[in-house]
Amino acid sequence: MGKAVIATIGEDRPGLVNELAQIVLETGLNIEDSRMSVLGGEFAVLMSVAGADSALQQLEQQLATHTENTGFAYLFRRTSERPAAAASILHVRVEAVDHPGIVHGIASFFSEHGINIRELETQTMPAAHTGAPVFNVEMEVEVADKSAGETLTEAFLEFCQAHDLDGDIKAK
Repeated sequence: MGKAVIATIGEDRPGLVNELAQIVLETGLNIEDSRMSVLGGEFAVLMSVAGADSALQQLEQQLATHTENTGFAYLFRRTSERPAAAASILHVRVEAVDHPGIVHGIASFFSEHGINIRELETQTMPAAHTGAPVFNVEMEVEVADKSAGETLTEAFLEFCQAHDLDGDIKAK
């Protein structure tokens, strides 16, 4: 059994998920994990598939053909199972008036503390009463030592206060 991660992007239209799922099914592979979203006018897919090595080769070939016919772009990368982390997972939430550099600042904070970001999702929405753009971040981070989580929480709240962010960290 082998594994691969596929990233695809193309102009959003009905049927894209069906087309990709059909290609995966026809090759005899299994979709294990995926994230799909409309970003601007594009539809982006990040998908993990598993199955026979020959099926993975076939999938890569079929994706190449599919992209020639549809204008879809893709990246295909073989991977392996990630070793289980002996870490605590913390959920991080941040909200702020939108401005450049929020993600970079948050990522820098966790990088400087040696914390791995497991998952990160952002979204900009208009504020209910003013319509001003509000930036939201939801993420999961891995903390190697549970007791380090308390110290990290204090440091993160100080970081948020210093950068005019509304944020919190909670055990998942």
